Amino acid sequence: MKLVIQIPCYNEAETLPATLDDLPRSLPGFDEIEVLVVDDGSTDDTAATARKHGADHVVRLPRNSGLARAFSTGLDASLRLGADVVVNTDGDNQYPGSAIASLVEPILAGRAEIVIGDRQTDSIPHFSSMKKRLQSLGTRVVRLVSGTRVPDATSGFRALSRSAAAQVNVLSDYTYTLETIIQAGHKRIPMEFVPVQTNPKTRDSRLIKSDLAYVRRSSWTILRFFAIYNPLKAFTLIGMFLLMAGLVLGVRYLYFVLAGEGAGHVQSVILSAALLIIGFQVLVLALIADLVGANRRLLEEALARMRIGDRPPIEFDGTQAQQDEDSDKAAE
Repeated sequence: MKLVIQIPCYNEAETLPATLDDLPRSLPGFDEIEVLVVDDGSTDDTAATARKHGADHVVRLPRNSGLARAFSTGLDASLRLGADVVVNTDGDNQYPGSAIASLVEPILAGRAEIVIGDRQTDSIPHFSSMKKRLQSLGTRVVRLVSGTRVPDATSGFRALSRSAAAQVNVLSDYTYTLETIIQAGHKRIPMEFVPVQTNPKTRDSRLIKSDLAYVRRSSWTILRFFAIYNPLKAFTLIGMFLLMAGLVLGVRYLYFVLAGEGAGHVQSVILSAALLIIGFQVLVLALIADLVGANRRLLEEALARMRIGDRPPIEFDGTQAQQDEDSDKAAE
């Protein structure tokens, strides 16, 4: 079993040494542990610092592409390195390396394929009351959209099995945290959540410039991926809303016609007809989007098989282990 700990970084030369020095180099259940640093176009000595402090692999992106792209690059590189489990952590030393053991335990035990560290944001002292409320609200919305019980949707401290890492496709250029949970929920990938402590704050967040900007971009991400993974439901809701609005206006116009006042309400019948036509078109679009979604799922499955390659994913029911044991007994 091989564990790859990936760290997406952008100008983390000051905080990266403490992060790397705190990582475990041996854990029960793993024969190998390697550290991969993804340098997202840093302008400081992040890459050199990573090598100096023991990183086994450094992938350098030619320019700053954003956290989501760095995370995705790290997953691809980890799979090529033969990782059976991938742990993602931050370069600012937010998460203690000692928590990795509890993070990977549900995967080793066969209970989950994705494990997310729950920071228990209500108890983090340097989070403002506004940020805590926004985190709570965002998490509730992600729960609703993804159908999961995630307690901390924006936590970047997470572990993925080889199979789960191969199935994750990051399309956003902002952050991977919300998107990957929505994906996992709709793909029925088993998830667990473990409580983790955080280290003292080392710097301000580079991802969240302001609460308003964070809410705007996160809301767009959630809506976008709800439409991607639930196209039939999303467009049907819109289409039905337009049809109902058109129907209400049509009934209103008929009421005035029967009352002998139809001449003054021609606008209502025009708007009603327009809404009914658009609503019907959106329902047709919902069917087309659903067919496109089916093709996307087939392509994602093919891509996942290509990423996994010849190595099988971790077995979660003990079948393969029993077969290996039976083979060994037969050989004896």
